[in-house]
Amino acid sequence: MTATPRHPNVETAVRYHAAVASQATGEELARFFHPDAVQREYPNALAPDGAVRDLPAILAAAERGRAVLSEQAFDIVEAVAAGDTVALEAVWRGTLAVPLGTLPAGHELRARLAVFLEFRDGRIVAQRNYDCFDRLA
Repeated sequence: MTATPRHPNVETAVRYHAAVASQATGEELARFFHPDAVQREYPNALAPDGAVRDLPAILAAAERGRAVLSEQAFDIVEAVAAGDTVALEAVWRGTLAVPLGTLPAGHELRARLAVFLEFRDGRIVAQRNYDCFDRLA
């Protein structure tokens, strides 16, 4: 029996999350994004005011993340495409490389994510994250 191929934008979205999990930065990460990309992170436990980032800010945030996390992983629960939009449900885990507030280095953070990616020319032009973190304790 042959597996049904996934939508090409779903394939890109899954590869993008794998690159983020491997702590990709610079060109390795930028190749997933359209030059006009905008990322919106809605308020959550780690970013209470949320954030809006253009491509240079997305890449800078990835660099900062490498300094804070020793490792991270995404378990994709579901991924669906409609037109140029991909909706992902995922479980994220990240291990702190350094203390964060009262949390010690080595502490594992967990969050359930809803991520919406809009594509243009096969690359991400918009990303919206709704990150629901487990209690930070």
